[in-house]
Amino acid sequence: MSTAEQQPDRTSDALLGAADIRELAAALGVRPTKQKGQNFVIDANTVRRIVRTADVRPDDVVVEVGPGLGSLTLALLEAADRVTAVEIDDVLAAALPATIEARMPDRKDRFALVHSDALLVEELPGPPPTALVANLPYNVAVPVLLTMLERFPSIRRTLVMVQSEVADRLAAKPGSKVYGVPSVKANWYAEVKRAGAIGRNVFWPAPNVDSGLVSLVRRAEPIPTAASRTEVFAVVDAAFAQRRKTLRAALAGWAGSAAAAEAALTAAGISPQARGESLTVEEFAAIAEHKPAAAERPAL
Repeated sequence: MSTAEQQPDRTSDALLGAADIRELAAALGVRPTKQKGQNFVIDANTVRRIVRTADVRPDDVVVEVGPGLGSLTLALLEAADRVTAVEIDDVLAAALPATIEARMPDRKDRFALVHSDALLVEELPGPPPTALVANLPYNVAVPVLLTMLERFPSIRRTLVMVQSEVADRLAAKPGSKVYGVPSVKANWYAEVKRAGAIGRNVFWPAPNVDSGLVSLVRRAEPIPTAASRTEVFAVVDAAFAQRRKTLRAALAGWAGSAAAAEAALTAAGISPQARGESLTVEEFAAIAEHKPAAAERPAL
């Protein structure tokens, strides 16, 4: 457990503590469910720490996914200009505006709620978001993160709390045993790094896994490639679908044949005997640029 988690709660009365969370949940008849990946943060010092680590600024427009009962939402409202929360749960979505009004009435006009599945959200109310800060539901953390980065290019800085193993995968570098599809796809959008660990006791219910913070700062310039994101991601998916195989074999289906895959790899300056876990996102992009024309024709 970190020092911040061991200290007594000295935060303002506006933030939610463990007793507040349980009282709210009881009033709403809410029990956190594994199906929805719900683990509510019950420690106000932890949400303050997340906001500090996220470098939330007074002019930021923050989008939060999975606000739950509002622990992190309130801390974000203290620091940001505006906060938009995306919540899929009917009961939690209905209750959150009242919590904001009761706890931070002077900030309620700077809060917006989107009652939807984050994977389906294509636009947000108000100014474009500049930051994404969230305790992501662990069962959908990676797809939600990648979807938000794709659909909202105005997001410059991201800090997400995810399962520790997922945090390791997102921040992994080429050559690491845990480097894979999430690592490459996240790196397409941003510079990614681990930003800390979170103990289990700050959650209700306490999860069976540790949690980690991941920081993503969007690239100042996109990856220099003529290939589209979709084309590059198709190569990434194919390369890791059979990660024990050489790229010549793993990309045979993508290219149309092993020989065509070898030709594309050679043209991109990549050894056909290399494996996906050794390649950077720039190298995957180079391969995508050399996809054989025959492989692009749809099957009859």
